Amino acid sequence: MKKLYTIKAFRLMFFMLLLSPAQKAMAQLVYQPYSYQFYQKFNSDLYSPANGLHTSIKPLVISQSSEIRHAYDSLMASGTNYEGKSWANRKIFHEHLIEVSNKEFTFWGDFLPDLQIGRDFNDKENTSLNTRGYQLFGTVGSKFFFYTSGYENQGKFAQYEMDYIDKVRMVPGLAYDRTTSTGSKDWAYVTALMGYTINNNITIVLGEDKTFIGDGYRSLLLSDYAAAYPLLRLAANLGKHVQYMAMWSYMEDQKAVTFNSFTNNRRKWGAFHYIDWTITKRASLGFFNALIAEEANNKGQGHGFDINYVNPVYFASSLGSSGTTPDHTLFGFNGKYKVLNKTTLYGQLLVDQATSPNTNNSKSWQLGFRGADFLKVKGLNYLFEYNTATPYTYSNQNSIVSYTQLSEPLAHPYGANFKEWLGIVNYSLGKFDFQGQANYAKYGLNIGNTNYGKDITLPNNVNLPAGNITNGQGLATTLKFAEGTVAYVLNPKYNLRLEVGAILRDEKNSLADNKTALITFGLRSSFRNLYHDF
Repeated sequence: MKKLYTIKAFRLMFFMLLLSPAQKAMAQLVYQPYSYQFYQKFNSDLYSPANGLHTSIKPLVISQSSEIRHAYDSLMASGTNYEGKSWANRKIFHEHLIEVSNKEFTFWGDFLPDLQIGRDFNDKENTSLNTRGYQLFGTVGSKFFFYTSGYENQGKFAQYEMDYIDKVRMVPGLAYDRTTSTGSKDWAYVTALMGYTINNNITIVLGEDKTFIGDGYRSLLLSDYAAAYPLLRLAANLGKHVQYMAMWSYMEDQKAVTFNSFTNNRRKWGAFHYIDWTITKRASLGFFNALIAEEANNKGQGHGFDINYVNPVYFASSLGSSGTTPDHTLFGFNGKYKVLNKTTLYGQLLVDQATSPNTNNSKSWQLGFRGADFLKVKGLNYLFEYNTATPYTYSNQNSIVSYTQLSEPLAHPYGANFKEWLGIVNYSLGKFDFQGQANYAKYGLNIGNTNYGKDITLPNNVNLPAGNITNGQGLATTLKFAEGTVAYVLNPKYNLRLEVGAILRDEKNSLADNKTALITFGLRSSFRNLYHDF
């Protein structure tokens, strides 16, 4: 079914290409796929008190007039010097593989390899990743753009990741595992979207992709952890200080009983609204709400996509008749304050309005700070963050409308019933890029048939524990995680790099102590996020 949506997206994309009038102006838009590792290099510009940029909705569509365009162009041109270079040298180290630009349109395309070998010394197992990918980007005039990327993958991971894939049937945040054995995994991942900027203030995007809302590494509102989904996203600047985003999505649930012969999974609708208000150049406050609704089935249960969901009214708790399965609604806040010239304090709060026994106060919150040029060292970026979610947040007594996509959380990878502390430091020196990350988390796992609230795909009123609900209830577990990478960037245009990475992980409770000591070597490219810290 995912392939069907991709085909439809491409058809619509090229239909609009044919209809879009050529404009006598150089195309100026750039769509930049979201990756924390790349985006944090914009810290000094995005979070400068000299401007009041809206920073919390990602991916970004970067225009020629954007305050971060100079930083973007500088990163893309890093180390490039074409003079006297052969065609092969330019294509490998300096340019896109295919690149066309004139007054009416631009187009570029790249081959994206991601080839890794590794060794888990704790389990004495080899790991590998064999990915062949592509990305294509184009503009027509100065208003229309499209972007697509695709990856065909085979891989064998550290044991904790293999256990996750075997349980969830998903390669974390990417796609179905198409294998049925416990050996090497096989999956395909595709994004495809097109966008149109009606004017400098309104942009419409249609396709299959992800959306991230927040200023931290994690998001407790909407993150890029789960797999991509079909979406329609509208972003509008209402004056100089307010940005409004509305998004409608069509997602899937692996566990619910199917009823259509032409689909593999049950479907559900999502409606999201976010309003970002820049109070001053230093302070901003965002208002968020989300609604998840069951698709109607052939027995008249559920109600599918109600035309009322198009209503942009914020905080609408239920915009249509709910049938036998009530809609699941959540609302929250995102804020930041630039306390110093290059240091920003940020946070989030989310409240889950799902009602069931003992879960009326389900919520999550985040607090962190990030900055650039730490200790006056140019290019040394940092982030420190705390996240927590009470048990049963994001889940629902009707699991079909849980806050998930294909059995993976739409917010934090841990689901709920956790506390997490993390820090990330990144430093770029010429073509070298160094990054280190450390996480420490506490959470409670289920015991037997009792649901203690971490797995948000489970109904939240089944076998609830008696008494007061406490964060970390269940099988008390600690997670220690550290990851470091050293990369040498060969071509900044598509992030082609030689990379050495290492992971140390220890998940421990009274029943088990699972350790990982992994080192990897690879030739890597693309801007996609591959999460290992769960």
